[in-house]
Amino acid sequence: MKKATTKTTKTAKSTAKAAGGAASKAPAKKPAVKTTRTTIAAQIDVGFGNALYIRGEGPGLSWDKGIMLDCVADDKWIITVSDATRPILFKFLLNDITWSVGNDYVVEPGASLTTVPVF
Repeated sequence: MKKATTKTTKTAKSTAKAAGGAASKAPAKKPAVKTTRTTIAAQIDVGFGNALYIRGEGPGLSWDKGIMLDCVADDKWIITVSDATRPILFKFLLNDITWSVGNDYVVEPGASLTTVPVF
């Protein structure tokens, strides 16, 4: 019986070696992924029952459909865009219908920008 146990052990070792020795080593840790967070804020009171949206170019953004910002005060709206690798180009919309006047806004990845949009 002892030989059968020894033979089984050798077979297990051979299998581990054939698999690259992975069974005997702990899995390698993946490097930590650095997340870039870009914060965009708008200082504006849009009135009761209205909401502020953003459209543009960047992670999760589109020029075709807006994303609603979070209202954190009566006159302050915020959104955080993660994992941007290029500058974010955007514009605000009231109720995802009416575009803010003026040029598009630009913010660098990892930066924070507070604007005062006009409609």
